[in-house]
Amino acid sequence: MSGTINYLSCGLLWLGLLVKAPDLIRHWRDPYLRVICVLLGLAGACFFLGAPPTVGAINHFSGITNLAAPLTYASITAYSASSQVLIVYWRGGPHVHRTARRWIVAYTLVLVGIAVMFTLGHTPVERRTDLDTYYAKTPFITEMIVLYLSGHLAAVSVTTVSSLRWAREVHGWLRAGLVTLGVGSLFGAGYSLTKFAAVIASWCGRDWTTLGTTVSPAAAGLGAVLIVIGVLIPLGGPQLSQWWQARRTYARLQPLEHELDELLTRRALRLPRPRWSSPATRLVWRQTSIHNALGHLDVFFDRALYERTSQAAARTTGDPEEAEATAWAAVVAAAVAEERSRDTDDGDPHLTSADEPGGLPDRAPGTALLPHIADALTRSPLVAAARVRTGTTEGSSRA
Repeated sequence: MSGTINYLSCGLLWLGLLVKAPDLIRHWRDPYLRVICVLLGLAGACFFLGAPPTVGAINHFSGITNLAAPLTYASITAYSASSQVLIVYWRGGPHVHRTARRWIVAYTLVLVGIAVMFTLGHTPVERRTDLDTYYAKTPFITEMIVLYLSGHLAAVSVTTVSSLRWAREVHGWLRAGLVTLGVGSLFGAGYSLTKFAAVIASWCGRDWTTLGTTVSPAAAGLGAVLIVIGVLIPLGGPQLSQWWQARRTYARLQPLEHELDELLTRRALRLPRPRWSSPATRLVWRQTSIHNALGHLDVFFDRALYERTSQAAARTTGDPEEAEATAWAAVVAAAVAEERSRDTDDGDPHLTSADEPGGLPDRAPGTALLPHIADALTRSPLVAAARVRTGTTEGSSRA
């Protein structure tokens, strides 16, 4: 048995721990963060210690037959306790530290009990995968097995009930994380129950070893992965939402930047494009370029066109925000054409004063409105009509 699945699962969990390590170093006083890192480390340790090659190596180099068994049971017990302590810190409350200490003390006693029972027991034959059923009737070893399975079952049961009950009271990423955590704990309970079933069957003279060597590890593996995912969802979910929102907004602004592209290039108003950067950085770069262009165009903004378009859009859509965005889109499109005409005629682009009644001296589209302006540039017939009228007027003036 190669233990490949165990090692892959362990690597994935410890990779998550490695990712969280910088945060732990910066905020090592945060008990919540410490518990998360402990949870990731212990979850990986359970898979690593439970792999048959690791079991054989520990037994061989220690010189103690089946020493890997209590070490694995101890890691499972500690992992169970950490998941419960995580729920305690996650939910908070006036007595959070006291409750967490009680769980830690209780499972420390379980760990001590496992060590004592293994020391008092006798396991002369090495069993890498089925020690639970093989020594199910051995004095002290039986008590050790029942102790660790009971501790694990109690922890995952409480975690399941607590997380699923709390999930009904919250929303968003936290709810998704709690549901995933609850389902993972439920699979963890399946590990203990199937192990218990195999042990009880052994007490009754039946051989259900396969149940403990195949079904139980599968339930434990799936449960551990789901629990860790459930823990990470509330942490990574908001960041993922921000990443996706920035990417989406960046794409929405493309028509507006395209409208201003010729001006940005001719007047050298665009900042150098960032490379190998996050969506948020690229979004700020595009927003800054657009604001630079709009700042250059402010003397060409036509108040009459703005008000006329805004009123027409309001009558058509009934949405004040959409009407404002449409009006700005029409003004920007007209200003781009006007600025280009002045530059082509070798005129000073700042001949028009922002203080003249026809301008918009005190108004500029805010950052939040830019995506709506970009949408209006490509969708609104009012903007298309304003662009046509501006082009016609420009042609007439040149003639």
